[in-house]
Amino acid sequence: MKMRTTLLVLLVMVTGLCKAQQVKVEESEQAINGMLRRGQQLTVQLDPKTVEKSWKDYLGEKAGKVKSSRGIFTIEGATIDTITTAPLRVLSTVGSSATGSNIWWSLDMGTAYVDKIATPKEYAAAEDFLRGFARKLYREDVLRQINNAEDVLRSTKAEQERVVKQANDIQSTIEKNKKRKQELEAELVRNADELKQLEQEVINNRKQQEVSRQRVLDMEKAVEVVRAKLLEIK
Repeated sequence: MKMRTTLLVLLVMVTGLCKAQQVKVEESEQAINGMLRRGQQLTVQLDPKTVEKSWKDYLGEKAGKVKSSRGIFTIEGATIDTITTAPLRVLSTVGSSATGSNIWWSLDMGTAYVDKIATPKEYAAAEDFLRGFARKLYREDVLRQINNAEDVLRSTKAEQERVVKQANDIQSTIEKNKKRKQELEAELVRNADELKQLEQEVINNRKQQEVSRQRVLDMEKAVEVVRAKLLEIK
């Protein structure tokens, strides 16, 4: 039962690896500090806490120092050369919905916001940036699942080795018991033969006792005869 459960867990993990990961980026508006801002939203099917931490680290690595306040990430003077050479003001949030974890950001180039219509080139580059992050997330998630699956596999192999060793130990004990049984049966046969021999010796001893007793009686009679002859001498 334990082995079947372990294999089921492994199967679920492998199924997770094979499942197609979806990356969705769309233009979206969000209220930040009471002001409605237009930006981009990335949706991934991963845990929100993991996504939020990874996104903050990714922004810090790729764009600049991240400040966090009331769930809003802010980077002043961010540098993302793949999007634009102009310094950016980045506002970002991470949330979740029925469709997955959502990463939203707004990019202020100083003279204009990154917009699908007004700045299509920068918009496409920003979209690629988000997709790149999503691919990184999914790769890391797949690696985690692989590591977990390998842990389960190692555990399963160890359990299999334990069960096989247990079977070998049981078989060895059975063989020892069979051998001991044969030895005991042989000993019982020897004991039975020895008992018969002892019983025969008892019978023989009784006969010898009778012969010896008769000899004693005969000798006593012989002694009496000799004594009688002695009395006859005068």
